[in-house]
Amino acid sequence: MRALLVVNPQATSTTPAGRDVLAHALASELKLDVLLTDYRGHAAEVTEQAVADGIELVVALGGDGTVNEVVNGMLARGLPSDPSSAPALAVVPGGSANVFARALGMPRDPMEATGTILNALEEQRSRLVGLGRTADRWFTFNAGLGLDAEVVAAVERARAQGLEATPMRYARTALREYWNERRRPPSMTVEIPGAAPLEGVRLAFVSNTDPWTYLDGRAVRLNPGASFTDGLALFALKDLGVPTIAGVLRQALRPDGDPRGRHVARQDAVAWVKVRSDKPLALQIDGDHIGARTEMEFRAVPRALRVVV
Repeated sequence: MRALLVVNPQATSTTPAGRDVLAHALASELKLDVLLTDYRGHAAEVTEQAVADGIELVVALGGDGTVNEVVNGMLARGLPSDPSSAPALAVVPGGSANVFARALGMPRDPMEATGTILNALEEQRSRLVGLGRTADRWFTFNAGLGLDAEVVAAVERARAQGLEATPMRYARTALREYWNERRRPPSMTVEIPGAAPLEGVRLAFVSNTDPWTYLDGRAVRLNPGASFTDGLALFALKDLGVPTIAGVLRQALRPDGDPRGRHVARQDAVAWVKVRSDKPLALQIDGDHIGARTEMEFRAVPRALRVVV
C-alpha cells in the first residue's frame, strides 16, 4: 500500500527521534513517503497532490491543525463518488489536545497509535465519518464564532512572537478576551432546520463530535450527544454574565458534562446551522483562526471521509 506520512515538526509532542521510530514502523508495512511541513498550508498542498497521484493512505502526525490541513487536502478536489474505497486517513496524535484522534478512540501515545493503525490495516478495518463544511473549508470536530475564535486568534499572535501555546496561556487569554467580549457583546441570529430563528445570541459553537475540546487534558463537553454519524450540534449562549459562564464551565468540565440553563440553547443532529451577526466576528475552524465574518453557514456532510482506526 502506498502511503504518505505528513509530519508537523513543530507539533507539541513530536520529536525527531520519535518521528523516526514511527516512520520506521510504518515503512516496515507500507510503501512510505514522508513529508515534514515547512509552512501553513503545506500539508494541504502536498496531500492534495498525493491523492491526485493515487496515494492510498495519508497518515497525519501532529495536532488538530495538521489533521485539518490533511483532510482539506484529501477533499480539495471534491468528495469521492465512493468514500468507502477512497484514500483513507490515519492519525497519530502529536499535538496538545488531539480532539479528533481522541474522539476516534485512538491511543494518546504515538507509538500505541501507530500500532493501532498497523493492526487496523492488517485487519482491513476502517470507518466512514461525517465532517462539517463552512467558509469553503472542512472541519473535523468544531467551529465557532466570537469568543473562542478571538482566543484562538490571540494565541496565534502570541505564537507568532515566539511564545509557547501552553494551557496557562490559553486560560489567561480566554479570561482577557471574555472581559473584552462582555463589554462589547455581539448580537447574533442563529437558525437551524425546523425551528424559529434564535435572536440575541452572544456566543455560538458548532460541533461535529463530543467532546468539544480538551482543557489541559480534561474534556470540555458542550453537546454530549454529538457524534461523527448524526450531523452537527449547536451550542449557543444568550448571556455572557459571570453566573452564566461559571455555571456552564462547571457543568462542561464534569465527566458527564451536560450544560443546561436559562440562557443555554442546544440542539444535536442538525443538517445545517446559519449564523448572522451585527458586526464582524472572528471565526475558528478546528482551532485555526480563519478571519472575521458577519454571516456563516455550517453544513453537515455525512460519510465524507474514510478513517483507519
